[in-house]
Amino acid sequence: MNLLCRGRVKLMVASFTAVVLLTWLYLLAGNLENGRSLLLAPCLADTPAAEVLQRAVLESRVREVEAENRQIRLRLSQSLGTAAQPQEGNYGNQQWGASADTGPEDVENTAEEKNNHTECPRAPSVQKCELIHVACVCAGHNASRDVVTLVKSILFHRRNPLHFHFITDTVAHRILSTLFQSWMVPSVQVSFYDADELKSEVSWIPNKHYSGIYGLMKLTLTKALPSNLSKVIVLDTDITFATDIAELWGIFQKFTDKQVIGLVENQSDWYLGNLWKNHKPWPALGRGFNTGVILLYLERLRRLRWEQMWRLTAERELMSMLSTSLADQDIFNAFIKQNPVLVHQLPCFWNVQLSDHTRSEQCYTEVSDLKVGHVIHWNSPKKLRVKNKHVEFFRNLYLTFLEYDGNLLRRELFGCPSQATPESIRLQTSLEDLDEDDQCYDFRRERITVHRVHLYFLQYEYTPTEDDVTLVAQLSMDRLQMLEAICKHWEGPISLALYMSDAEAQQFLRYAQASEVLKNRKNVGYHVVYKEGQFYPVNLVRNVALRNANTPYVFLADVDFLPMYGLYDYLRRAVVQLDMAHTKKALVVPAFETLRYRLSFPKSKAELLSMLDMGTLYTFRYHVWTKGHAPTNYAKWRTATTPYKVEWESDFEPYVVVRRDCPEYDQRFVGFGWNKVSHIMELDAQEYDLMVLPNAFMIHMPHAPSFDISKFRSSPSYRNCLGTLKDEFHQDLSRKYGSSALKYLTAQRNI
Repeated sequence: MNLLCRGRVKLMVASFTAVVLLTWLYLLAGNLENGRSLLLAPCLADTPAAEVLQRAVLESRVREVEAENRQIRLRLSQSLGTAAQPQEGNYGNQQWGASADTGPEDVENTAEEKNNHTECPRAPSVQKCELIHVACVCAGHNASRDVVTLVKSILFHRRNPLHFHFITDTVAHRILSTLFQSWMVPSVQVSFYDADELKSEVSWIPNKHYSGIYGLMKLTLTKALPSNLSKVIVLDTDITFATDIAELWGIFQKFTDKQVIGLVENQSDWYLGNLWKNHKPWPALGRGFNTGVILLYLERLRRLRWEQMWRLTAERELMSMLSTSLADQDIFNAFIKQNPVLVHQLPCFWNVQLSDHTRSEQCYTEVSDLKVGHVIHWNSPKKLRVKNKHVEFFRNLYLTFLEYDGNLLRRELFGCPSQATPESIRLQTSLEDLDEDDQCYDFRRERITVHRVHLYFLQYEYTPTEDDVTLVAQLSMDRLQMLEAICKHWEGPISLALYMSDAEAQQFLRYAQASEVLKNRKNVGYHVVYKEGQFYPVNLVRNVALRNANTPYVFLADVDFLPMYGLYDYLRRAVVQLDMAHTKKALVVPAFETLRYRLSFPKSKAELLSMLDMGTLYTFRYHVWTKGHAPTNYAKWRTATTPYKVEWESDFEPYVVVRRDCPEYDQRFVGFGWNKVSHIMELDAQEYDLMVLPNAFMIHMPHAPSFDISKFRSSPSYRNCLGTLKDEFHQDLSRKYGSSALKYLTAQRNI
């Protein structure tokens, strides 16, 4: 009985399995596309005789489905052919997933993907080493920071050589030219064009947009860019790429013979004119187009006499509109409304616009789709604070590139050798000259390392006077807390070089923008030197701060010193009284220190002397490095009322005021040791008089020891290499200044 039951159960299970299998095959056949039925027969050739009938049913069903698919494709082709007519009434109301990039060969994909707007159409291939041209208009300090993030996102994904074309004001040109020169990214060219020369082209157009006159300059690109440049991708500075820019460049191949501009439809209701009562936007086709991402076919635009055409459009519309509200975007849209055949509509994921109340969510089905390839546009004045359902995802994507280590983007393109620049050749030659077996190889390698430099990281506005003095200093993240105190003690201009990583630079930015003291100071120049290598390149960082001081005189200080109150005005008087403009003098500011973290700062020399007598203050490094400041002659300073001259002595490293054209710091000295000593030695070799100021002082505030001084104290090889570098410096000094420099070598040997 049990055997009978078991047999029936096995039969039922086998029958059920067969039914499921046949059902699955039936459904599979129903979904097969044209051509795939040819694969069905071989798959079933070895089936049992009982399944032959089922196979015939399946093949019949496949033929029926194929016939239905052909009819569907025919109807879709006819409907898309009608929809492609550039009719004003429905031009701006196409499905967000459809675009002018969809040709007849893509009809099947469009039908299947109409509910998944992020699935990219098949983009034409771009030649492996084809040069891609990108243009941006950039003006001011903030836009220059934005451009760096944009460029990082492009470099991260790119597989082609790039040529960036920047329309810049004086500020942005200085910042970006220094940055790219020091970045040294292979297969990247950079060209700059003076925005001041283009202002007359658009200055006659009243513009209410916050971008000002620079928001109109994309209209002038056919004139600004080289006449032999045929096409270019034009980007706003607030763009972030999440895909290879070559995919966007490839869309130029899909332009018809008449199309000259590629744009994404505007994703807000601005041009529909229904945002508020009496809202009257500029004319546009349907929703209009957004100009944050533009494909410009320059060669064709020039043949169409683009400059005259946009001018006529602007003049005509300004008669009724009086001014633009969205800068160049208004004029582009008015032009397109009159000439719709010239525009090539891009899929919306090439410009996902994150402004309040936009339809950007319709560019993707799921937020995870954005990983496939999109261009994010922060086109709201609120930027990262914009209202959007998925703003956290977009913000994280942006922050990834904002804090990404730009040094990692210096990689060569595989299979696309870059043209060597004079700087790269010099660097390669210097590297080849190094001996890797030298115990001081790392020190010598650091000397020739090219660090990325971002000048004027924050806004700087200051016009110096003829007797002006800039406080020059350098710092890293662990000294950031000193900035507010220094700014309270020194009201004059400051040039600070900050040695930081990309992520630390953003932390500093947030700190400065949140500080009531720092955010109100426009006469402080912050210059970021990005970290690279194992040593702190202290003298390179100092030189960056020194080169970018814009006053006739500089006070060479350290960031952990607080100058006495009123020192700025005192030094301005001193440089005039001592005729610094016509004589070689280095004015010594006596240095003191306290071991107390909380100090009632002395308001006068008399008060300082009283604290010195009570043991609250000490002469600087009296306990550990007396010779560094002993030549200042503190005993004489106590009673001095006029400046007095002191002689150079070995290891003397005072803080001095000199003309800005003084010699730079020797960059072979990195980390701890001899970085200031060597500089004072060279000042003396150039016959600067060391003059101690009688009523000036500065006080060193306590802090934890730096990492480099710890290495100096714990590493014999570190100290040995420092000794080797000293000897080489003496030899170079002797070759440079002759017999007069022998005293430095003699003094060193007598220590």
